[in-house]
Amino acid sequence: MSDTPDQGSGYRVLARKYRPGTFDDLIGQEAMVRTISNAFEAGRIPQAWILTGVRGVGKTTTARILARALNYELPDGSVTGPTIAMPKLGVHCQAIMESRHLDVIEMDAASHNGVDDVRQINDAIRYAPVNARYKVYILDEVHMLSPAAFNALLKTLEEPPPHAKFIFATTEIRKVPVTVLSRCQRFDLRRVDGDVLVKHLQSIAKTERIKVETDALALIARAAEGSVRDSLSLFDQAIAHAAGTVRGEDVRQMLGLADRTRTIDLFEAVMRGDAAGAMQELRAQYDIGADPAVALSDLAEFTHFVTRVKVVPAVADDVSFAESERVRGRAFAEKLSMRVLARAWQMLLKGITEVEESGRPLAAAEMVLVRLAYAADLPTPDEVIRSLDGNGSSPAPRASGNSGGATSATSASAAPRFEGTRSETPRGAPRAALATAQPMGATLAVPAEAQTQVLVVDSFDGLIALAVQKRDLSVKAALERDVRLVRCEDGRLDVALEPSAVKTLVGDLANKFSQWTGRRWVVVVSRDTAQPTVKSVLEARHAELKTGVQADPLVQAVMTRFPGAKIVDVRAPDQMPALPSGDPEEEMPLEPPPADEGSYGADWIRDDNPEN
Repeated sequence: MSDTPDQGSGYRVLARKYRPGTFDDLIGQEAMVRTISNAFEAGRIPQAWILTGVRGVGKTTTARILARALNYELPDGSVTGPTIAMPKLGVHCQAIMESRHLDVIEMDAASHNGVDDVRQINDAIRYAPVNARYKVYILDEVHMLSPAAFNALLKTLEEPPPHAKFIFATTEIRKVPVTVLSRCQRFDLRRVDGDVLVKHLQSIAKTERIKVETDALALIARAAEGSVRDSLSLFDQAIAHAAGTVRGEDVRQMLGLADRTRTIDLFEAVMRGDAAGAMQELRAQYDIGADPAVALSDLAEFTHFVTRVKVVPAVADDVSFAESERVRGRAFAEKLSMRVLARAWQMLLKGITEVEESGRPLAAAEMVLVRLAYAADLPTPDEVIRSLDGNGSSPAPRASGNSGGATSATSASAAPRFEGTRSETPRGAPRAALATAQPMGATLAVPAEAQTQVLVVDSFDGLIALAVQKRDLSVKAALERDVRLVRCEDGRLDVALEPSAVKTLVGDLANKFSQWTGRRWVVVVSRDTAQPTVKSVLEARHAELKTGVQADPLVQAVMTRFPGAKIVDVRAPDQMPALPSGDPEEEMPLEPPPADEGSYGADWIRDDNPEN
């Protein structure tokens, strides 16, 4: 047997050792403390409180502090009523904080959720407290009570005896019936900010005489997600893991996090369009044990951080983030456009789901990075418009850095690809293509491969003729069949659409017109009065011409001579098919030639009677 005492026999974890005992010890809940303080000073103490918030923010601790304040007494009898000023332990304080006081009953509603448990409360609440000022019932996780138990509690909760108080705590406030909420004063305990948690951990480390790096505390505070108890538990674990000075690297290894600097390097490679460098960095992180889904989640988290800094620059002053993260994040926020950040965020959200569901997560993560890098190579719409307004030509694509493996070796020191940057892309380098749905009323800029010569088209008939010239029969058919003209001018087309029109027709037309004319076109769906479709007009004319032909005496004579014959097509004389170039006496073919929509030619009569 060693004479050395057991160092672990009297050890208490930090979350219990530094549990707040007064309202002054609570951190991050100033609004609630101020409200309760004013209520106590004014003597407006309700019969019930309900405390809600995420785990570890101090719900149960606040309930015990409230019970202590309600029953605070000093041996000399100098305190005669409830008070929030508790400079030293009173008669009942120690027992209340240790949850062993006879008049302060704590009940776990998760394990005592039946109506019989509530009946016991209803029966016992009628009796006065044994030696305290109030009988206090603390129900933790009150949302776990059954509906019958809630109903059994309602009447007692609404009209309890003067010596009884209720304090409820829950993480699922939406599961508590409104009939219970209406009988309580509600307090929402907020998550504790990261910088507040860091300062709190620093004070504890100083008290415990533990050497710790600020970067390590920032990582712990971020992992705790606003929970004080979680931060203390993680700090306890980090102290044991480091066995000495707690460093940031120790915390990263303990939490399984990638080095934040490497995440920022990955972000920089993606934003620069360096797909090869991004894949190489992801492989390096994977080789040291990083999960591909976690690596993308860290990348999305940093994208969110940069976006927040761009919107609210003061976010970069939060000490819960590492110094390098704040400095580089501020630099990215100044140079990256909001469109690029929003696009990266959306692609990462979709990509993380793909990686988590994939049987080959590393390959799926690499493909996500490739998409991100190639999307970063695309100019944003405002850049295209500015370029067109300046010189009438489309902007040169930005360098993607994807032309070969040699590029990735030197790309780490290159400047990131930012808004407004222009450089030439090597011929043959792949270009990114984001699949985006075109809204009704879309405006499309001229693509890089558009014609440099600008073509003026200021009429709807001119657009149809242009489609015929370009031999695009689908556009021609759509203009004639699915589009009703409202107005047309050079660069703008206002139309109404038929129900048969495809959803992407507006964007497709704007794209085609932009390519063909060498300038930007706007196609808008208008609610103004529109003309009939070209097809309906031609069909009406055709029907009118056909009716006139049927009334002709000569045609009627032919129809009488050939019973069963019918007119299948009518064409104007100037559109009759030419005779063959050979013998002028050669007869015309017996079958009519194929007729295009809206074209009319010579009279053709088909005899369906086989006897003729």
